[in-house]
Amino acid sequence: MTYDRLVCANCASPVNEGRCAVCRANRERLQQENFLASLNPMTLIALLTVLIAAVALLAHQTA
Repeated sequence: MTYDRLVCANCASPVNEGRCAVCRANRERLQQENFLASLNPMTLIALLTVLIAAVALLAHQTA
């Protein structure tokens, strides 16, 4: 799950904006727990597509 959709209970703003100290602390914690959490879904899909293409190319070359 990406943190760009989370809403802070302290200030009622998106956590990724970091408007209050609670938002900033939670944003830092989420980034440290999982480095992929800072990537948006489209970037993850693009990385997955590149990985699949590379595997398909390697499989085609060995066959």
